Amino acid sequence: MITRSARLVAIAVACFAFGTAAQEYPNKPIKLIVPFAPAGTTDIVARIVADQLAKELGQPVLVENKAGGGGSVGANEVAKASPDGYTLGVATVSTMAVNPAANPKIPYNNFTDFAPVTKWVGVPNLLAVNPDKVQVKDIKEFIELLKKNPGKYSFATSGTAGIGHMMGELFLSATGTDMVHIPYKGAGPAVIDVVGGQVPVLFDNLPSSKAQVDAGKLKLRAVAAPQRLAAYPNIPTFKELGMPEVNDPAWYGLIAPAKTPKEILDKLHAASVKAVNHPAITEKLSQQGADPVANTPAEFAKDIKAEYVKMKAVVVKKNIKLD
Repeated sequence: MITRSARLVAIAVACFAFGTAAQEYPNKPIKLIVPFAPAGTTDIVARIVADQLAKELGQPVLVENKAGGGGSVGANEVAKASPDGYTLGVATVSTMAVNPAANPKIPYNNFTDFAPVTKWVGVPNLLAVNPDKVQVKDIKEFIELLKKNPGKYSFATSGTAGIGHMMGELFLSATGTDMVHIPYKGAGPAVIDVVGGQVPVLFDNLPSSKAQVDAGKLKLRAVAAPQRLAAYPNIPTFKELGMPEVNDPAWYGLIAPAKTPKEILDKLHAASVKAVNHPAITEKLSQQGADPVANTPAEFAKDIKAEYVKMKAVVVKKNIKLD
């Protein structure tokens, strides 16, 4: 029979070992789960930050793409991982707000299954067109074209209930227009088909579309950002156009499984702040149109809640469903 004293000793030993492990963290490679396919914005941002995060932590940070379910497959793996700091995830608007709002069967709870660490960056969203298929000179002409041709045009996004899809639905509501949504399995194939002319309109994050925009194969008509982008000074923001509800940038941040020890979360937060604010990383992110944020865990949790509330309203209004 195990005595009460023996149980107390065992508990004390376990707590000591756990505390020591947290103090020594990290002492082996860390897995960073990107819940989308390679070459999309989530992947681009994650790999830029992960390189510097590894240097700050003194251990490799290995990016692993786990696509599927609009990001829910990868997010669920993070939620179910051991809370030891060695399996982390990239949080996005899709995984932390849209999917939970649109899918009643989602296998994780976006508020209780994760420990928010920090929002790494904010990234502009965009509305772009294939210039051969949509021959307008500005956003005003584009909206007029849509109103004259309800349902004629279609728009591509990275997938149903993704940030591009939600942005497109908000745009249609704000302008009183109608387009057909064409969802893809990632931003990469969506961009390819819009450039190729299979779909005329695109709602996307800037990093995954930037090369084609700069090459002139896509024409920007508006951006969702706090102010006009220095690289595209002639392109208005949605807020300037009287559509503040469409003007939210995307964001990407770091999450850990719930119950990860505070000591580990503190180390991850400190390392993330240093990583995204490192001059070389800031420059790389800026080249992609991303702006460092590096807020506190409490601030990030508040951002997640606010995004969920907003996206839930869109999901209900537009009857968007995922299962």
